[in-house]
Amino acid sequence: QVQLVESGGGLVQPGGSLRLSCAASGSISSYPMGWYRQAPGKQRELVAIITTDGTTNAADFVKGRFTISRDNARNTVYLQMNSLKPEDTAVYYCMARSYYFNYWGQGTQVTVSS
Repeated sequence: QVQLVESGGGLVQPGGSLRLSCAASGSISSYPMGWYRQAPGKQRELVAIITTDGTTNAADFVKGRFTISRDNARNTVYLQMNSLKPEDTAVYYCMARSYYFNYWGQGTQVTVSS
């Protein structure tokens, strides 16, 4: 069992930046990790993933703006978000994928507004 806690969300103006953190209760070195987001009334969507080897992939709507990274020594995954747009407003969730289970955090709210 892995517990995940996201932090770093908040209110930011368009064009601004935020760094989200996902702190795990135990080792994440064997888990692919991901960031997802969900706006009210919409399906949860993939934002970015990072493999155990550090290979990353991101959704087209955030490519060039968001960067996922991991620090296995700190059991933490990050999402650096730059050039934020109002349509980025959502609850952002961290996910750890094991063979049998997908672990989710509680989410952190990101609001991009003038």
